[in-house]
Amino acid sequence: MEISQKTQITVQEAIAAPISKVWEFYTLPKHIINWNAASDAWHTPRAENDLQPGGSFVSRMEATDGSMGFDFGGVYQDVKKYELISYIMEDGRKAKITFAEEGDKTEVKVTFDAEETNSEEMQRGGWQAILTNFKSYTESHV
Repeated sequence: MEISQKTQITVQEAIAAPISKVWEFYTLPKHIINWNAASDAWHTPRAENDLQPGGSFVSRMEATDGSMGFDFGGVYQDVKKYELISYIMEDGRKAKITFAEEGDKTEVKVTFDAEETNSEEMQRGGWQAILTNFKSYTESHV
Protein backbone atom coordinates (compact mmCIF):
# COMPACT_ATOMS: atom_id res chain seq x y z
CA MET A 1 0.00 0.00 0.00
CA GLU A 2 1.33 3.42 -0.99
CA ILE A 3 1.07 6.22 1.55
CA SER A 4 0.88 9.65 0.00
CA GLN A 5 2.38 12.54 1.95
CA LYS A 6 0.25 15.68 1.82
CA THR A 7 1.99 18.93 0.96
CA GLN A 8 1.79 21.36 3.84
CA ILE A 9 1.80 25.13 3.42
CA THR A 10 2.62 27.62 6.18
CA VAL A 11 1.75 31.31 6.36
CA GLN A 12 2.46 33.64 9.26
CA GLU A 13 2.19 37.18 10.55
CA ALA A 14 3.55 39.08 13.55
CA ILE A 15 0.70 41.13 14.97
CA ALA A 16 1.26 44.20 17.14
CA ALA A 17 -1.27 43.22 19.80
CA PRO A 18 -1.37 41.23 23.03
CA ILE A 19 -1.97 37.50 22.64
CA SER A 20 -5.32 37.74 24.46
CA LYS A 21 -6.61 40.27 21.92
CA VAL A 22 -5.23 38.27 18.97
CA TRP A 23 -6.94 35.11 20.27
CA GLU A 24 -10.25 36.93 20.76
CA PHE A 25 -10.21 38.50 17.30
CA TYR A 26 -9.19 35.21 15.64
CA THR A 27 -11.88 33.10 17.31
CA LEU A 28 -15.02 35.19 17.88
CA PRO A 29 -17.55 35.24 15.00
CA LYS A 30 -18.25 38.97 15.50
CA HIS A 31 -14.63 39.58 14.50
CA ILE A 32 -14.17 36.74 11.98
CA ILE A 33 -16.79 38.30 9.69
CA ASN A 34 -14.66 41.46 9.51
CA TRP A 35 -11.33 39.96 8.40
CA ASN A 36 -11.96 36.55 6.81
CA ALA A 37 -11.45 37.37 3.12
CA ALA A 38 -8.54 37.08 0.71
CA SER A 39 -9.49 40.23 -1.22
CA ASP A 40 -12.02 43.08 -1.29
CA ALA A 41 -14.01 41.04 -3.82
CA TRP A 42 -14.91 38.55 -1.06
CA HIS A 43 -16.45 38.73 2.38
CA THR A 44 -17.74 36.52 5.19
CA PRO A 45 -21.32 37.50 5.98
CA ARG A 46 -21.76 34.74 8.60
CA ALA A 47 -19.50 32.78 10.93
CA GLU A 48 -20.21 30.19 13.64
CA ASN A 49 -17.57 28.86 16.00
CA ASP A 50 -17.79 26.19 18.74
CA LEU A 51 -14.15 26.44 19.85
CA GLN A 52 -13.54 23.17 21.69
CA PRO A 53 -12.27 19.70 20.77
CA GLY A 54 -15.10 18.04 18.79
CA GLY A 55 -16.74 21.43 18.20
CA SER A 56 -17.33 22.67 14.68
CA PHE A 57 -16.97 25.92 12.82
CA VAL A 58 -18.29 27.32 9.57
CA SER A 59 -17.65 30.57 7.76
CA ARG A 60 -19.85 31.54 4.82
CA MET A 61 -17.51 33.03 2.23
CA GLU A 62 -19.10 34.89 -0.68
CA ALA A 63 -18.11 37.11 -3.55
CA THR A 64 -19.27 40.64 -2.75
CA ASP A 65 -21.12 40.78 -6.07
CA GLY A 66 -23.13 37.68 -5.10
CA SER A 67 -21.83 35.61 -8.04
CA MET A 68 -20.52 32.73 -5.92
CA GLY A 69 -20.01 31.51 -2.40
CA PHE A 70 -19.19 28.50 -0.25
CA ASP A 71 -19.12 27.33 3.34
CA PHE A 72 -15.67 26.73 4.81
CA GLY A 73 -15.84 24.55 7.88
CA GLY A 74 -14.46 21.74 9.92
CA VAL A 75 -14.18 20.10 13.33
CA TYR A 76 -11.69 21.05 16.02
CA GLN A 77 -9.21 18.42 17.17
CA ASP A 78 -7.23 20.37 19.76
CA VAL A 79 -7.67 23.78 21.37
CA LYS A 80 -5.21 25.27 23.86
CA LYS A 81 -6.16 28.84 24.72
CA TYR A 82 -3.55 31.39 23.58
CA GLU A 83 -1.39 28.58 22.10
CA LEU A 84 -2.93 26.23 19.54
CA ILE A 85 -5.96 25.44 17.42
CA SER A 86 -6.03 22.37 15.18
CA TYR A 87 -8.88 21.15 13.03
CA ILE A 88 -9.89 18.85 10.21
CA MET A 89 -11.63 20.52 7.28
CA GLU A 90 -14.75 19.00 5.74
CA ASP A 91 -12.64 17.52 2.92
CA GLY A 92 -10.35 15.72 5.40
CA ARG A 93 -7.39 18.10 5.22
CA LYS A 94 -5.81 19.25 8.47
CA ALA A 95 -4.80 22.69 9.68
CA LYS A 96 -2.97 23.98 12.73
CA ILE A 97 -2.72 27.54 14.04
CA THR A 98 -0.16 28.46 16.68
CA PHE A 99 0.00 31.66 18.71
CA ALA A 100 3.18 32.83 20.45
CA GLU A 101 4.15 36.05 22.20
CA GLU A 102 7.29 37.56 20.70
CA GLY A 103 8.10 40.74 22.64
CA ASP A 104 5.29 43.23 22.01
CA LYS A 105 3.89 41.19 19.11
CA THR A 106 1.98 37.96 18.73
CA GLU A 107 3.20 35.52 16.08
CA VAL A 108 0.37 33.66 14.35
CA LYS A 109 1.40 30.73 12.19
CA VAL A 110 -1.07 28.73 10.09
CA THR A 111 -0.02 25.39 8.59
CA PHE A 112 -2.47 23.50 6.41
CA ASP A 113 -2.63 20.53 4.06
CA ALA A 114 -2.72 21.72 0.47
CA GLU A 115 -5.63 20.68 -1.71
CA GLU A 116 -5.13 19.27 -5.19
CA THR A 117 -7.29 21.61 -7.28
CA ASN A 118 -5.39 24.90 -7.04
CA SER A 119 -1.64 25.50 -7.23
CA GLU A 120 0.41 25.64 -4.05
CA GLU A 121 1.29 29.25 -4.91
CA MET A 122 -2.39 30.22 -5.25
CA GLN A 123 -3.30 28.53 -1.96
CA ARG A 124 -0.40 30.13 -0.11
CA GLY A 125 -1.35 33.54 -1.54
CA GLY A 126 -5.00 33.20 -0.54
CA TRP A 127 -4.35 32.02 3.00
CA GLN A 128 -1.61 34.65 3.46
CA ALA A 129 -3.96 37.38 2.25
CA ILE A 130 -6.59 36.31 4.80
CA LEU A 131 -3.98 36.30 7.58
CA THR A 132 -2.73 39.72 6.48
CA ASN A 133 -6.34 41.00 6.60
CA PHE A 134 -6.56 39.57 10.12
CA LYS A 135 -3.38 41.44 11.10
CA SER A 136 -4.70 44.74 9.69
CA TYR A 137 -8.10 44.35 11.34
CA THR A 138 -6.65 43.40 14.72
CA GLU A 139 -4.01 46.13 14.76
CA SER A 140 -6.60 48.76 13.83
CA HIS A 141 -8.70 47.78 16.90
CA VAL A 142 -5.99 47.68 19.57
